[in-house]
Amino acid sequence: MRIMLTVAYDGTGYHGWQVQAHEGATIEGVLNRALSELTGEEISVIGASRTDAGVHAKGNLCVFDTSSTIPPDRFTPALNSVLPDDIRIIGSRQVADDLHPRHTDSRKTYCYRLYHADICPPMERLYRHHIYGPVDIQAMTAAAPYFAGEHDFAAFCAAGSQAETTVRTVYDVHIEEKDPYIDIYVTGAGFLYNMVRIIAGTLLEAGRGRIRPEDIPGIIRSGDRARSGPTLPACGLCLEKIELDGQPL
Repeated sequence: MRIMLTVAYDGTGYHGWQVQAHEGATIEGVLNRALSELTGEEISVIGASRTDAGVHAKGNLCVFDTSSTIPPDRFTPALNSVLPDDIRIIGSRQVADDLHPRHTDSRKTYCYRLYHADICPPMERLYRHHIYGPVDIQAMTAAAPYFAGEHDFAAFCAAGSQAETTVRTVYDVHIEEKDPYIDIYVTGAGFLYNMVRIIAGTLLEAGRGRIRPEDIPGIIRSGDRARSGPTLPACGLCLEKIELDGQPL
């Protein structure tokens, strides 16, 4: 049977989701070991989103195949009893044997979190990017909708991407602010390497008056990475949820 897990994690101590040949601990690697020990089988999970080093998640998804007699919903407590405290299974369920989370239409929502104040409290430093100085939230809000739609996002892709195409569909970008917190939400069908962090960096540049909101369409059309904003640090990024075929899982 094929089991789907909803996984939450603090990515601070991990080299991202995907197992790397010569890197340190990864979320995928920890899950594979825990499942293999639990079932007595050689398990390799398939993740819906390969989050980068230091990126967090509230609702990443993965599937795996097993012949175990453990009931699907009991994988949640069983795994949580053996996983480290910075990885938690939120839910487990049986799905169709042919369901592949990366080959299914999906909507992924990320949030990039900023802490806007002169001093950042220590408890915020691992989950928000600290910024200070004047920031025009209205300018950021005005710039955000320009990202929606199907575009070639080459200007918002970091070097090293192995994507076959840089065309992506973004459904929504919006800002939520409650001083000193600024949250940038980005929902799309899929994203390029560091794309959300570059969108967030570009919106921050608009808030600092270095990019005009109406410049965003031209930056997108240019395909020029040098014209968009900086890649903000991984600590502020969190994968909030993934909806497969319009259904949150």
